[in-house]
Parts: sequence; structure tokens; C-alpha cells
Amino acid sequence: MSTEKSTKHTVFEDVQALLSATALVSLGIFLLNEGGLLAGGMTGLSLMLQKLTGYSFGIFFVLLNLPFFYLALKQMGPEFTLKTFTSIFMVAIATEYLPLVIQLKEVNVVYCAAMGGLMIGCGLLILFRHEASLGGFNVLALYVQKRSNISAGKLQMGIDCCIVGASFFIVTPWILGVSVIGAVAVNLAIAVNHKPGRYINS
Repeated sequence: MSTEKSTKHTVFEDVQALLSATALVSLGIFLLNEGGLLAGGMTGLSLMLQKLTGYSFGIFFVLLNLPFFYLALKQMGPEFTLKTFTSIFMVAIATEYLPLVIQLKEVNVVYCAAMGGLMIGCGLLILFRHEASLGGFNVLALYVQKRSNISAGKLQMGIDCCIVGASFFIVTPWILGVSVIGAVAVNLAIAVNHKPGRYINS
């Protein structure tokens, strides 16, 4: 096992990571939305509210994350908080404008779930490794991992499956079942590749 200490990322590396991560996440959300699917976390709640109200995903995504600002600032520090909320706003903006540059005539919902979930998971993994997140339950999961050594991916998977399950009354059983595939894909990418203590200092 390597005993080398982690080196702090440069500003350029952080900027590149945030841009790459939010691009992946927004494209993943786009695929889920195109398939009429739901997701876990704040993404899932925002998609659910979008379906129920017809209002913008981006607006809900920002508003739902507001209560977690204090936890992020208090427990994770100002740098983490700045990166996190920069990422949140970037995802909110990107998801609004992606339909202007990408239009899909026909989609396979299983592919949208698996690939969309994988993209979101990879994007979150990049953010986690640069000490950032997409707020909400990501902040909570990283905080718990930092304090108790419980895997952020496993905790997030449990939360996400509960949120997807709560969507039973607004989507068909088929869409609900396929949405679970997306939730598992997101969190499997995180659980397998982001181990407690490897990237977040205790």
C-alpha cells in the first residue's frame, strides 16, 4: 500500500475537474429526463418536482440544495462549499441549455438509465476527489464518511433507492424499475471507486 501523502490540487486542476464533472452530470441528467426516468438524491427530487409542476429542473436543483449550505460550510470548510455550490449552479445552467444543442428522436429507457446513471456517478466521483460535491445528500454522505468511515457510496445508494421508491405514485412500475437501474449505476461507480479515507483526509 502506498504511503505517499496526497498532493493538493492546483487551481487549474480543480477548474478542469469541475467543468468535466458538471458536463458529465448534466449529460447524465439529460439522458434520464429524455427517458422519462427518475433518480436518487437532489437530482431525483428535482426531476420529480419538475414532472409534478412543469417548472425548471435547474430551479428546483438549486433551491433544494440551499438548506445544505450551512452543513457544507460548517463541517466541510469554505473551499469545499465554494466548489460544491459552483458545481450546483453549473449543473443547473447546463441542464437548462443542453436541449438546445442535443435533440434525441428516439431513446431506449434502459440505456438511458444505465448510461445516465454511470455518467452522473463518474461526475460525482471526480467532484469527490477534488473535495467537492453536488450538495444535498452528497454533502451528508461525505460528512458521514469523513467522521465514521462509512462508505459514501453505500450510504448514498440507500438514500437514493428510498427516493426512487417514493416515486411509485407518479410513474409506472416499468419506469420505476428502470429508474432503479440508474440509481444503482450512480452509486456503484462511487462505492467501487471512492473508498473511505483514500481521498478525504480525516
